Amino acid sequence: MFKPARHGEVGGVSLQRSQQQKPLRSHDRFNLCAEMSHKIVNLRVRDVRFPTSLEQHGSDAMHTDPDYSAAYVVLDTDSGLKGFGLTFTLGKGTEIVLCAVKALAGLVIGKSLQEIVSNFRGFYRLLTSDGQMRWLGPEKGVIHLATAAVLNAVWDLWARAEGKYHAMYLSIQDPKQIVSCIDFRYITDVLTEEEALDILVKAQEGKKQREDQMLKEGYPAYTTSCAWLGYSDQQLKQLCSDALKSGWTRFKVKVGADLEDDIRRCRLIRKMIGPSSTLMIDANQRWDVAEAISWVSRLAEVKPLWIEEPTSPDDILGHAAISKALAPLGIGVATGEQCHNRVMFKQFLQASALQFVQIDSCRLGSVNENLAVLLMAYKFQVPVCPHAGGVGLCELVQHLILFDYICVSADLRNRMCEYVDHLHEHFTSPVVIQDAHYMPPKDPGYSCEMLEESGLYFKHFTFVQYKHWRGKNILKLSHKRTGLKMSKEKVFQKAWGTEINFLQSSFSVTVNRIFFFLLIKVPSFSESFDFFLILFGLSFIM
Repeated sequence: MFKPARHGEVGGVSLQRSQQQKPLRSHDRFNLCAEMSHKIVNLRVRDVRFPTSLEQHGSDAMHTDPDYSAAYVVLDTDSGLKGFGLTFTLGKGTEIVLCAVKALAGLVIGKSLQEIVSNFRGFYRLLTSDGQMRWLGPEKGVIHLATAAVLNAVWDLWARAEGKYHAMYLSIQDPKQIVSCIDFRYITDVLTEEEALDILVKAQEGKKQREDQMLKEGYPAYTTSCAWLGYSDQQLKQLCSDALKSGWTRFKVKVGADLEDDIRRCRLIRKMIGPSSTLMIDANQRWDVAEAISWVSRLAEVKPLWIEEPTSPDDILGHAAISKALAPLGIGVATGEQCHNRVMFKQFLQASALQFVQIDSCRLGSVNENLAVLLMAYKFQVPVCPHAGGVGLCELVQHLILFDYICVSADLRNRMCEYVDHLHEHFTSPVVIQDAHYMPPKDPGYSCEMLEESGLYFKHFTFVQYKHWRGKNILKLSHKRTGLKMSKEKVFQKAWGTEINFLQSSFSVTVNRIFFFLLIKVPSFSESFDFFLILFGLSFIM
């Protein structure tokens, strides 16, 4: 059962529940949106973190203790309508993304929704090509993660203003409108604006039938939730057994820490799921090129469909070499969750360096840049199997896969989308899985509005919060709201470590500030050599 969006209004006009559950007629949408400018008057960003590392959820060969987190953006407008967006992180460093989002705020506040979407390509370039901030990228790293969070909120705002869920609204747009959202700079040697338009126009045939198919059957999914690297054999067996009973036939296993252990675990899982189920393996960038080829060759006996992220995500030629070496074994290469931008995807495709494109709703520059990659993947006839999981990635990416099938590829062969069964209960419109398929959402927007209480409880996972949780809320919060069964001892250990790190960092900053203040303001300070050594030593140690 879908819940109506928290902000049940379009253009500042409240809607009844029945209206929220079905698209508005075109003239209603026009009248409501014309009444309000939806001028963005404020941008708020929140640091939201979940202690998933306590039970090894999300663990892999490179990320052994991830705390699934997000930089969560809210756009406030003069009409009262809000847009929600986020970008995904693994805990530490989320505060850096927040700083980057705040740096972009001045480019967003004051603009109306109509002003943005009437020249969406120009707005995308405004955010990614600021004369000073682009030096922090360009179009990669923390500044690009921040850009994705802001743009995701804009797309959410646009879909809410039109009273439709994002994929539906995007699919009914004129192909020219869709193309106008894409920045083709640096990719015209592979995909021109005219070619993109031609692809979208040709896909109009049969679009209604594909849309009906998705509403009835949903989009194929695979699960990663059964085989995180930190799970015990007993957990693997139990989770695989439960997944099979729920209709799952596609499974991904984390590998890369120890070869013999990988062989044993993969054999165990293959035995559990049977020969007819699909198995994928994921190394999360663990190996050098030669090591990847050797390691995966040893795992060929379990017949994996692909090896995901076998080496550095930046090594395009390395991926090409691995792809060529593993092709005789029938094993493809999948990558993309840490592919910075459309230019890198262009080169991966040109070099035949991947056989499965894994777009990410927050690594690339939101929908705008993902549209470019979907179209390039279609041109090269490489299936798209998006990265998901994390915090809100499943909620976001469901819209992209629906659009890809309905309006671009029209093909489900070798196509599936990742699903991770964590943290969906924190969203007002959580993703719905039915018979191992993503079912289309029903609420307006881009599906990434979080429950207010979730952001409040987990904004900072510190010792102070532990003291609050220690009472009647501790068990309820640790299980119901995170889906994790955490002991008080583990929560305390995690919170205490976080508090110690915070105190160390704060003390270091304070010492440095005192040192430089005295150096500038007190003339005799530079002559006080002993005091100088003390402060400098403390600063260096911390």
